[in-house]
Amino acid sequence: MKMMKTIIRQGTIVSPSEIYEADILIDGEKIACIGRNLESEGAKVIEARGKYVIPGGVDVHTHMDLLAGNSRAVDDFYDGTVAAACGGTTAIVDHMGFGPDGCNLHYQLNEYHHLADGKAVIDYGFHGTAQHVNQDILDELEGMMEDGVSSVKVYLTYDRRLNDGEALQVLKRMKKLGGVTAFHCENHEVVEYYRSMYREQGCTSPYYHAKSRPNLAEAEAVARILSLARLAGDAPVYIVHLSCKESLEAVLDARKKGQKNIFVETCTQYLTLTEERYMDKDGLKYVMSPPLRTREDCERLWEGLAAGDIQVVATDHCPFNYGIEKQLGRDDFTKCPNGAPGVEERMSVIFSEGVMKKRISLNRYVEALCTNPARIYGFYPEKGILQPGSDGDLVIIDPNKEYVLTHDRMHSAVDYTAYEGMKLKGQIELVMQRGSVVAEGNVFKGKRGAGRFCDVIHTDVLRLFVLFCSYSNA
Repeated sequence: MKMMKTIIRQGTIVSPSEIYEADILIDGEKIACIGRNLESEGAKVIEARGKYVIPGGVDVHTHMDLLAGNSRAVDDFYDGTVAAACGGTTAIVDHMGFGPDGCNLHYQLNEYHHLADGKAVIDYGFHGTAQHVNQDILDELEGMMEDGVSSVKVYLTYDRRLNDGEALQVLKRMKKLGGVTAFHCENHEVVEYYRSMYREQGCTSPYYHAKSRPNLAEAEAVARILSLARLAGDAPVYIVHLSCKESLEAVLDARKKGQKNIFVETCTQYLTLTEERYMDKDGLKYVMSPPLRTREDCERLWEGLAAGDIQVVATDHCPFNYGIEKQLGRDDFTKCPNGAPGVEERMSVIFSEGVMKKRISLNRYVEALCTNPARIYGFYPEKGILQPGSDGDLVIIDPNKEYVLTHDRMHSAVDYTAYEGMKLKGQIELVMQRGSVVAEGNVFKGKRGAGRFCDVIHTDVLRLFVLFCSYSNA
């Protein structure tokens, strides 16, 4: 079959270090050339003058089809990736949920392949989940990496949390293998103490969800994990959904003392939404962990993002219907499933609130939402950058268009958006994945099952990780 050619004409191309006007020639699935006045017989031409052309977004923190207790996230790998594609994201790395007690790592990998294969419309990868540790699990980490899973997540709270000794063992083994260990950092005992205290006092509204998970419960756990990573010889550590200023201070303190290989993710909601939302009549929509924080925390995270102290903006996309699953918490916040949608909103909200409001540069925007996540998790340079040889994944943004973000624009299966009524400047006009248009004018144009599993070889992860370490710690 003849491969299609496309020329993106006279767009303003953005990378982490450059902004320049040029044409992009995509031949089949790959970028063939970038230059001025490009021509190719039979090529489809897409005009992009006056618009930004950026790499497809990479969201490395999603929870599609997650089973959490008795509730299941309402986006499966079809609905969720359609939403991602329409929002400018062309690759995700999904955090696998917990499996049955005592299961091995491949049990959940096999389950998630079953959930995603034939459904995902964009490319995807998986994070492993270590819910218990023994010698067999530690040895299995290498097999997971050989099967394309270059990272493993550890929870410091919830029923299948690991203790410090177990976390240290995982860090040491993953360092040896050249992989990444990601951590959900909250002090479990502190959180459980406050949750019990508030319930006993009859304080069960969504507001007390935030109060039961204070900033310092997160910051203490971040500092503790950084100490364990240092004990493991500066093992690579990735902090997911960092939400408050004290946690960022713990990271900066460790880096100041010389610790390397620390990578930090925050999420759209922690940059733009505040704990006042829990006082609203629909406050259950915002029950997530960590919870929303204060305006001061938001501004400190923007500063950290602008300075390069925070490497990644992801979403923690984990949608439950407000009218159904979230209502389990109407009389008791502790019974409300944790999570909110965000995979479709991320690229637009951060562009408007960050770039257009001059909180971050356009280069930093691309770096944190496209390039860095691809580099950390081994997708670079196929993903996260526009250069010859990379996948033809790109987004065209018109910075002059304005609109109001509402749920009726969204493509997720969930019944709300956490950003309802937000006025945005800058509109995504077109999204391409591997040379094919998957979304245009907020209309999905891709195909069910067209997404591919991103099979990452662990030796490449190590090479890219070392490259990124020298870059980010310079």
